[in-house]
Amino acid sequence: GREVVVRLFKMAATTGKPAYNKGAPEKKKESIIDLSRFMDKQVRVKFNGGREVVGILKGFDPLVNLVLDNCTEFLRDPSDPLTLSGATRQLGLVVCRGTTVMVVCPSDGMEEIANPFNSEE
Repeated sequence: GREVVVRLFKMAATTGKPAYNKGAPEKKKESIIDLSRFMDKQVRVKFNGGREVVGILKGFDPLVNLVLDNCTEFLRDPSDPLTLSGATRQLGLVVCRGTTVMVVCPSDGMEEIANPFNSEE
């Protein structure tokens, strides 16, 4: 069930050994954001298509692929796709592709972090 999917995702994220690159030296991929402090906590995720979901973060990898449990999607207003309606739908266990993730933030609020792109000179 859910535990198997989450366990397999965590194993794939931690091994980092692609099957197509067996002879080459391994390069450690680093994620620009550290989501480990949000593990097993509720997060809100916004996607580049405008969708928004809330769920409990169960796993992630350096490409920001996410596993969310007890996921709920906020539906948009059909007459105005830029605004959210009050309606929601339950999605359950979801794997979110990292290329579509735009924002990940805790449900209880946001905090300001240092700019990772500033070069310290």
